[in-house]
Amino acid sequence: MEELLRVEGIRKVFKLSPKQQKLQKTKEKEKVAVDKVSFSAYRGEVFGLLGPNGAGKTTTLRILSTLIKPNAGDALLDGKSIVKEPEEVRKKIGFLTSELKLEDFFTPNYLFNFFSNLYGVPYELREQRKKKMFEKFGVDSFAEVKVANLSTGMKQKVSLIISLVHDPEIIIFDEPTNGLDVITAKVVTDFLKELKAEGRTIVVSTHIFELIEKICDRVGIIIDGKMVCCDTLRALTGEQSLEDKFFEIYEEVAGDRA
Repeated sequence: MEELLRVEGIRKVFKLSPKQQKLQKTKEKEKVAVDKVSFSAYRGEVFGLLGPNGAGKTTTLRILSTLIKPNAGDALLDGKSIVKEPEEVRKKIGFLTSELKLEDFFTPNYLFNFFSNLYGVPYELREQRKKKMFEKFGVDSFAEVKVANLSTGMKQKVSLIISLVHDPEIIIFDEPTNGLDVITAKVVTDFLKELKAEGRTIVVSTHIFELIEKICDRVGIIIDGKMVCCDTLRALTGEQSLEDKFFEIYEEVAGDRA
């Protein structure tokens, strides 16, 4: 298998303000959000990053997407370093987060054109991709509707489309179905399967067991910023459900902390 992503011991530490210390009920002035996390993903594979809220999933994906820098470690995306070559990395990835906020007064059509221009997508290719993606996700009827007037599900679809305007090889999705109704969630899940079939490498973070079981080849479980296990879905779970295996591992980690 061709390794397209290699994560090597990334670590991220955030400083805590007095207000944050109070909210988190700690006297510590720093918080280790990600602690020496390592894993690989291969071409045509969907890798799932599974963990509870606050485990370090989003921070890990933001580091891989070059939105924040690690305090230590590195990651290579198709041979390009997130630390030394962030601009080259950005050309190769699509990043979608549930926290992406689209400007209310723009339309899907304008946003697609704008981001296509940023990535240097030629006009004819841009129009071909736009037509295909808008039709696939039912956005064509809302192309000139301002974001402020779109439903939550439609906004998520537009965000997904925009993250893929440049046809990236590596796709990083943070909680791709979070907050979506069942119909829209299925559309997104089916599309991820299509991307996998096309040979794209996909990394998704989620706390939804069913999503991991439906689309992922391998899974890494992250708890308290640490990668506690990483393997194929079948090797990890055996005869158990992923949910049962996760809580078995979680209780072991909790026991070690006690």
